[in-house]
Amino acid sequence: MIKFVDLRNIIIVGLVFALGVIVGQKYLEPGSLQFLSRSLGPTQNGQQPDTRSVENIGAPTELENINFEQFWEVWQVLERDYLEPEKLDRQEMVYGAIQGLTASLGDAYTMYLPPEQDKRAAEDLAGSFYGVGIELGYVDGILAIVAPLRGMPAEQAGAQAGDLILRVKDDAKGLDEETTGWSLAEAVDNIRGEKGTQVQLTLLRPENGNEPFELSIPRGEVVIPSVELAFVEHNGKRAAHIMLSRFGDRTESEWDEAVNKILAEGNSVDAILLDMRNNPGGYFDEAIYVTSEFVNRGTVVSQKGRYGSKAFPVDGKGRLINKPVAVLVNKGSASASEIVAGALRDLLGTELVGQPTFGKGTVQDRRQLTGGGGLHVTVAKWLLPEGDAIPEDGLPVDHEIENNPETEQDEVVIRAIEIL
Repeated sequence: MIKFVDLRNIIIVGLVFALGVIVGQKYLEPGSLQFLSRSLGPTQNGQQPDTRSVENIGAPTELENINFEQFWEVWQVLERDYLEPEKLDRQEMVYGAIQGLTASLGDAYTMYLPPEQDKRAAEDLAGSFYGVGIELGYVDGILAIVAPLRGMPAEQAGAQAGDLILRVKDDAKGLDEETTGWSLAEAVDNIRGEKGTQVQLTLLRPENGNEPFELSIPRGEVVIPSVELAFVEHNGKRAAHIMLSRFGDRTESEWDEAVNKILAEGNSVDAILLDMRNNPGGYFDEAIYVTSEFVNRGTVVSQKGRYGSKAFPVDGKGRLINKPVAVLVNKGSASASEIVAGALRDLLGTELVGQPTFGKGTVQDRRQLTGGGGLHVTVAKWLLPEGDAIPEDGLPVDHEIENNPETEQDEVVIRAIEIL
């Protein structure tokens, strides 16, 4: 299994914070930027404000000629003239400026997280937090639900993968805003809240036309088991149904427990169903680990970055190599789950069943900054074993079928068993 000591790759679909999966876990040492307080000019009434701003005095040599004149000019105007000076928080202004810097790239997955948000992101990978239980991403630049977590408040309220989030209302927070222009971090902060409180989402479900609807969702404790196992039978075949919901802190141990149960069943198990529907991704090395259970040689995925490429070979126990396998995916399957699905397709000819995947083929690193903030930056793209990138419209499936929630059986599972 691949293990990074100080640098550990993580794949992102969106942000999962209180809602779903997290980005990055690749750290750099805190930077060398230093800041110095400086006084501002007089206010409109001629008085010298007792507030102070910060000025960067440690710019790298290659950036010394960058002109910050307008930045400081705007800062001073706000300090002197803004109508409600009590709303001016200098540290928040710095954070906002950095967020604007990353937003200027037009990449929804490259972002800056202030210290509190960054801390929250790290905590969420532990798999337990308070929220509504959804993973967030963007569809054509619109905030969207990548996947509702099984059994969590959002799913119970009726939220579905692909729903567009147009507006968020929270009376307790005094919030009632459209989501246009929100970063993923802002969305997390605005949708997340205390246990037992309500948040109202205005959603648009594209396949249902252009009529928005509202869901009021109570926040609760979101516990995320990453691996669940069931045995299913159909047409005389008995299959081990492994439901892999994310690649997180507990995935390896939970996966090992599930595989041991499968092996204990011996020859009574005819096939494996690897179900990664609504799996938004997570730790990259866990994706390698899972893939390597089915394949004993070859390259699982390659990372093509700005300065070169690197191949990641099979590296695992190979305990399920002799079992026929089908992979179940849908539009909520993203990033690490797309890597596993694509690798098994290319290396084994494994057939994909369900719906085309999300289409998240870039790599984000999480770099810890001075003061506790985090930078999540796109550094590379993934290439599957045959050399193809993960397309923006997702991996196609060999058997397109959607589960009907009105029926007791899972049509996708049934179809997967039938093709094995």
